[in-house]
Amino acid sequence: MMRLDKFLSHQGYGSRKDVKKILAQGKVSVNDQVIKQAKFQVDPIKDQVKLNSKIIDYQKYVYYLLNKPAGFISATEDQSYQTVIDLIREEDQRPGLFPVGRLDIDTTGLLLITNDGQLGHRLTSPKHQVDKVYEAVIEGIADQNTVDLFGQGLDLGDFVTRPAYLNVISIDELQDMSHVQVTIHEGKFHQVKRMFKACDLEVLKLKRLCMGPLYLEESLLEGTYRKLTDQEIQQLDQ
Repeated sequence: MMRLDKFLSHQGYGSRKDVKKILAQGKVSVNDQVIKQAKFQVDPIKDQVKLNSKIIDYQKYVYYLLNKPAGFISATEDQSYQTVIDLIREEDQRPGLFPVGRLDIDTTGLLLITNDGQLGHRLTSPKHQVDKVYEAVIEGIADQNTVDLFGQGLDLGDFVTRPAYLNVISIDELQDMSHVQVTIHEGKFHQVKRMFKACDLEVLKLKRLCMGPLYLEESLLEGTYRKLTDQEIQQLDQ
């Protein structure tokens, strides 16, 4: 059972204060009975709640695919920096939202935001080996030896990486730069940058393109997000 104001707030109809105003206006019914009391108890699964005669389908968890811009940290709150949660519109905020895994403050690209703790743990747990694909601009030349080192796994001191796939897209010898894609299965702190550093190369730009079945489409601009489709959610649950 759940308080009615909490139910409405969790479904994105504003803060508890906002919801109380809606209730006071007689716009909400439970099982076709108008309810104005915020503390009224409802069963989210069994009871039929309507707002302005429209049925509210209870959604316990939400899933947003965010194209993270640089300058935001992957955290729920911070004293010094804006967080990725600050990019979620007020009407889409939910209690317990958090980023699944971390992208460095200067790293951009795909980041899953959800309030589903079990899913978050499953996607970040090393034993599940969820593929993560990054695109990077590297200072230095990534050659076949670099590809082989990534494929063997790199000793970073505190841990040895699992074999990773490095695809060299292009090389600019005049600028001494490489454009690459790399697929890893872990997600340790600064891992991709540390892997290239272990090969005497420096990451200049880093963007995550994929995580498991999720892909970052070009139409999703930096700083914007969308809800996952039902099919994507089902794929994540597999």
